[in-house]
Amino acid sequence: MNEFDRSELKKLFIPKHNSHKGENGKLMIIAGSVLFHAASIWPLQVASRIVDMVYYSSISMNNEIIQKDKESFRNGIVIPRTKIENYVNEADCILIGPGLPRKQGEEEGDDDTKQLTNDLLSRFKNKKWVVDGGSLQTINPEILPKTAIITPHKKEFETLFGLDPTFDNVQKMAQKYNITVLLKGEEDLIADNNRTLIVRGGNQGMTKGGTGDVLAGLTASLYCKNEAFLSAACASYINKTAADSLYKTIGIYYNSSDLANEIPKVMKRLI
Repeated sequence: MNEFDRSELKKLFIPKHNSHKGENGKLMIIAGSVLFHAASIWPLQVASRIVDMVYYSSISMNNEIIQKDKESFRNGIVIPRTKIENYVNEADCILIGPGLPRKQGEEEGDDDTKQLTNDLLSRFKNKKWVVDGGSLQTINPEILPKTAIITPHKKEFETLFGLDPTFDNVQKMAQKYNITVLLKGEEDLIADNNRTLIVRGGNQGMTKGGTGDVLAGLTASLYCKNEAFLSAACASYINKTAADSLYKTIGIYYNSSDLANEIPKVMKRLI
């Protein structure tokens, strides 16, 4: 099995000195629910440091929280769910799923995740998609466009495909649906129609809630200006390296916000 080669990081898109706002990535984030509002904020934290523009769309309660917290969201726009389509068209990539409810009507004010995800994926098949969290737990894999990167943990992989999350099955599902799979775990597996590799690293501090949301935001940010497999592999490596960097200074006693804040420092050092 091939392991990630950090020389791949040098292939990532770097903004030109004479570039203008909007030329270095526009990301749409569709995430969050009444119970899981922070799951939409973590990918927002990391994305706002990488791409030029972030369009953020959650339920009304979460939109209001972000509107008030402009210090961490200066370079973005809060979008009501009723106006998602306009910004999906404009975005280079769309992240959907972090913190979306797993069950319809789980809490008053939540959307129907399956309906929302199916509708958008089926109508915007040519857009770049990163599908995570609640969306992966509610949809049928046949709806996934070929442009999709999915970021399941092992249980979500089992739920989505009805298969054990083995190396062979990850490879088979990537080939069957012609998608890119980033299977999260102690060792991440990344596969597309032609390649499969492993990314090692990380530590037990990454078991805390939200680290997967950070990874989803990082993956989608890179995917705005890079191809799918490179984005998934590099995001996995950067995420784990950031966790290891935190481990050296504070051990396992960090949270997902710490991880999101560490990622830009690691990217500066690696890229």
